[in-house]
Amino acid sequence: GHSGLEVCQELQRIGPLPVIMLTALGEESDRVAGLELGADDYLTKPFSPRELVLRVNAVLRRAQQPLRPETDAALVDGDLEVQTSAHQAVRAGRVLALTAREYDLLVHFMRHPNRAFTREELLESVWDWSFGDVTTVTVHVRRLREKIEANPAAPTRLVTVWGVGYRYEPVTAS
Repeated sequence: GHSGLEVCQELQRIGPLPVIMLTALGEESDRVAGLELGADDYLTKPFSPRELVLRVNAVLRRAQQPLRPETDAALVDGDLEVQTSAHQAVRAGRVLALTAREYDLLVHFMRHPNRAFTREELLESVWDWSFGDVTTVTVHVRRLREKIEANPAAPTRLVTVWGVGYRYEPVTAS
């Protein structure tokens, strides 16, 4: 008994949830109203199943990132701290010289501790590439290990999961 706009508005009161509106209402004013009420995307009928799947994947990718970054958010694991508001990482009191991609990769791993990721998943979630050479991930992981591990040859934080990919194992209990 509620309109899609009312449902979208109610969902946004619950918390930040990804929403794609699927509707026959295709006027600009309808699309603008849906997006203003918090919809992440607005798709009018008729639409192709392939387009819907691509839009859902894009919205879910964006939903994995923080919607409203906290001003003083920090990710801490023992002597390693990522200060997200400053966009820098510090290990044992020293600022790490990370490339933008190394930083993004470290943040991704620290936000998802103890979860194994395939190289393809990392390419998708960190690089935002749906295809590409997975050796890019391998090289970036190696370089990141050189900066965050006490002994990069025997990593304890950023470990290889044989046959799968990589996992971040915090040194402190989370």
